[in-house]
Amino acid sequence: MGKRPATYADLEALPPNMVGEIIAGELYASPRPAMPHTLLTTQLASELLGPFHRGKGGPGGWRILFEPELHLQGDVLVPDFGGWRRERLPEKPQGAALTLAPDWVCEILSPSTEARDRARKLPIYAREGVHHVWLIDPELRTLEVFRLEGAHYALLATHVGDVRVRAEPFEALELELNALWED
Repeated sequence: MGKRPATYADLEALPPNMVGEIIAGELYASPRPAMPHTLLTTQLASELLGPFHRGKGGPGGWRILFEPELHLQGDVLVPDFGGWRRERLPEKPQGAALTLAPDWVCEILSPSTEARDRARKLPIYAREGVHHVWLIDPELRTLEVFRLEGAHYALLATHVGDVRVRAEPFEALELELNALWED
C-alpha cells in the first residue's frame, strides 16, 4: 500500500514556525526563513512595492504579495513573492489563498529549498502560465531572470554582485542589486 497524498489538513497541522507546501501530493515543510533571507525579502519589497504596487515613482499596475499561498491544480505553493498585473487581479484578494496564478514569482534560494524551487516548483509555474520567475541566491549574490517561452522557461540573464539592472517584468525602473545584499 502506497503513501497517501498530502492534504490541506496536513498543512494546517504544521507548527507555526514551518512553511508548508504540497507538490504532486507530497508535503514539504521548511522552517520559517532565517534573518538574512528575511532582510533580503524586506529590501526587495522596498525596491518594488512603491513603484509597481503603489505606483509611487513608477508605473504601478501590479499587486505584489509576500508569501502568497497559491492553490494550483492540487499543488499548494508559497513563493517568496507573487505579482499579478492589476488587470488580471483588479480586486484585493480575499481569503487565505489564491487560485489565479501570478504573472511573476520570486523565490529566494536557500540550501534547503533550492533544488525544490528549481526542479519541482518551476515546472508547476510553467504549467500554470507564470510569465516571469526570478531566482535570487543571497549567498552567490545573483539574480536569475526567466521568461516563459512556450512550455518552458528561458534564462534571460544572470546578474551578479553590486550591479544596477532592468529585469523583466519590472524593467521600467533600475534595480540596485547592492540594496539586496546590504546589511
